[in-house]
Amino acid sequence: MKRLSLSVSALALAAVPALAEVESAPFEYTVGETTFAGHVAHDPATESRGTVLIVHDWDGLTDYEVDRAEALAARGYTAFAIDVFGAQADPQGVEDYQRLTGALYSDREEFRRRLMGAIEAAADIPGASDAAMAMIGYCFGGAAVLETARGGADLDAFVSFHGGLGTPDGQDYSATEAPILLLHGSADPVSGPEDLAALMEQLTAAGVPHRAEVYGGARHAFTVPGGNDYIAEFADMAWDEALGFLDANL
Repeated sequence: MKRLSLSVSALALAAVPALAEVESAPFEYTVGETTFAGHVAHDPATESRGTVLIVHDWDGLTDYEVDRAEALAARGYTAFAIDVFGAQADPQGVEDYQRLTGALYSDREEFRRRLMGAIEAAADIPGASDAAMAMIGYCFGGAAVLETARGGADLDAFVSFHGGLGTPDGQDYSATEAPILLLHGSADPVSGPEDLAALMEQLTAAGVPHRAEVYGGARHAFTVPGGNDYIAEFADMAWDEALGFLDANL
């Protein structure tokens, strides 16, 4: 993988305790000339089990991704919630969300550059571990995970929570080597059962290890608290599936 120009620095040297011995703090990094505002959580008292990158939904990096990072850190992982939009984006509503995600969907080269840049930046985060690395993501972040997988990123596992499942023209999974877990609702109006079936056929043809857990009747974003489609039981089940998958592959 071609090395990108990166400069990384922690925004806060004194991290704020979050869970038990977990340290959790903002983390600023750059890819090329663009600055990104991520967040890192880890337990400095234990040896990391590996690094897990978390890709946010279309509304940018929020407390939800920070909470997920801290939960992973409490389990022994180094967690890096990345920022795909850039530190100056500050999305405030649906129009901003559509504009920011649409720009990346329209420029796949830039999309991948930011994702791959975050992977390289992970080498310099507090608690960084080169033991193993995975990427998980929600909705837009789930689509980003699959974009990263198709890009041939040298990771050990990929997890998509109700992500966009379509494969853009000209792309495939021939460069994907790590296993993929798909956590999806059977009633998702964004990527329906036919999209899931088509993706699994592609993964099978490419020889990519994969598994899908389908939640009956769940719509899009069923893991997002406060949303109209949130189903707590399924959200907990999906999180447990993801943890088991990470434990098995990292």
